[in-house]
Amino acid sequence: MLIVLGLEYDGFHFCGWQTQPAGCGVQDHLEAALTHVAGAPVDTVCAGRTDAGVHACGQVVHFETTAQRPESAWVRGVNASLPAGLSVLWARQVGDDFHARYSALSRHYRYVLLNHAVRPALGHGRVGWFHLPLNVARMREAAALLVGEHDFSAFRSSECQARSPVRRLARLDIERRGDYVTFDFHANAYLHHMVRNLVGTLVQVGKGRHDPPWVGEVLASRDRSRAAATFDAAGLYLMRVEYETSWALPDEPRADAFLAPEMHT
Repeated sequence: MLIVLGLEYDGFHFCGWQTQPAGCGVQDHLEAALTHVAGAPVDTVCAGRTDAGVHACGQVVHFETTAQRPESAWVRGVNASLPAGLSVLWARQVGDDFHARYSALSRHYRYVLLNHAVRPALGHGRVGWFHLPLNVARMREAAALLVGEHDFSAFRSSECQARSPVRRLARLDIERRGDYVTFDFHANAYLHHMVRNLVGTLVQVGKGRHDPPWVGEVLASRDRSRAAATFDAAGLYLMRVEYETSWALPDEPRADAFLAPEMHT
C-alpha cells in the first residue's frame, strides 16, 4: 500500500531533507521512525528536497509498505520516535499512482526577512535578516519581471541537477508589516537555491543598489554571476505543496499563523 504523510520541521536542527552519511537529514530520522512502526525498512520520497537550515510547514512524502497499521499509527506512533523539531501532521492511504514529487501541481515557499538594524536573537535560525532599510515598492516592481515561465539559470546553483532551467513562477508577493518583509513564491517547481538567490537579488533592488529593470536584465542574461549572492537559509519555509483535490490531502499548514507574527495583526 502507498501512504502519504504531511510533515513540519525546523530545519535549524537538521542538515537538510536528504539522507546523509552522518544520519543528520530529515529523511534519516523519518525513515528510522517509520521502520520502527512498520517493522521493516521504509524508503521515502518527498515533494521537494529542502537544504540545510530550510524549514517546512507542509512537506509531503510517500512510502510503500505491507504493514497494516491505522493512519493514527503513522502519526502518533511515528512521532513518538522522532526528535524534537520534526513532526508528522497527518497520514493518508492513497492509490498506487500517487507520487509526492511528480503528482504535485505547485509548491509555495515563503521567505521571512527581519528588516531591522539589530540582528535577531529569538528569531535566530528562523528568519533572515537585513540591516538596511528596504523599499518594498521597488522590490515589487522588480518581482513582476520574474513572474511567468522563464529560464532561471541566473538564479540556479552550480550544484543544481535539474534537467531544465525553465520554471513557471505563477506568483511572487512581497508584503511588509512592521519590521518583517515576506516573499511568497508560487511555482510549479524550483531550481536549487532559486528562491534564496531571487530574494538576495530583490534585496539589492530594495536597498537601492540597482533599479528594478536590472532584475529583468539578470534574468535574460542567464548568467549566475550577475545575480546576488545566495541569501541565508534561515528564513525559508516550504509552506505547502498542492495536488489535485481528488487525492483528498490536507493542504493547510498548521504553522502559518506564527510565521512573522506581525503579518497577522
